[in-house]
Amino acid sequence: MILEVLKYGHPVLRQKGAQLSRVTAEHRQLIADMFETMYAAHGIGLAAQQVGHALQLTVLDLRGVKDRPSTLVVAGKTLDVGQFMPLVLINPEIQPLNAAVLGPEGCLSFPELYGDVLRPESVLVKAWNAQGESFSFQCGGLLARAVQHEADHLNGILFIDRMDRKSKDDIREALETLQAETKAVLALARKQQTRR
Repeated sequence: MILEVLKYGHPVLRQKGAQLSRVTAEHRQLIADMFETMYAAHGIGLAAQQVGHALQLTVLDLRGVKDRPSTLVVAGKTLDVGQFMPLVLINPEIQPLNAAVLGPEGCLSFPELYGDVLRPESVLVKAWNAQGESFSFQCGGLLARAVQHEADHLNGILFIDRMDRKSKDDIREALETLQAETKAVLALARKQQTRR
């Protein structure tokens, strides 16, 4: 089922996600719905907060990206990123491995808005998969950026929080408009509920 992707200004996007102690049938259904939603929106990553669930859960799939390379190392072996996709990360822990580099980012919760963000070029990731099994990998390039972007969502941090002042100033008007639109929709929904 395709879920609504919450837009900037929705309070759930600022909530830190709860850790999962186990993976239930409901979580597995949410994962399936998140993948369906992400693919429908032509995204490469989607966090649970973006569909209204404050959980430490995100999904990624970079197979469609050809112009921004990624690297992947699992158990000391370099693997093709495409063979590792789609990817589910539950309760992820991210450890930076080198210096930060500037790179472009966008977000499904910020339609048509982009900006440059500083992030470590490569990271070590430890997480659970959809079966609740622990695994780890090292990644670089776009995959590292996407993992860090999604892990931020799980902690209520948005990519605009990591932009430098100039990048954020460039999109400030659009941000304010998007936030105002989201708040207006939420206020209307609350008003309609109180009338019932």
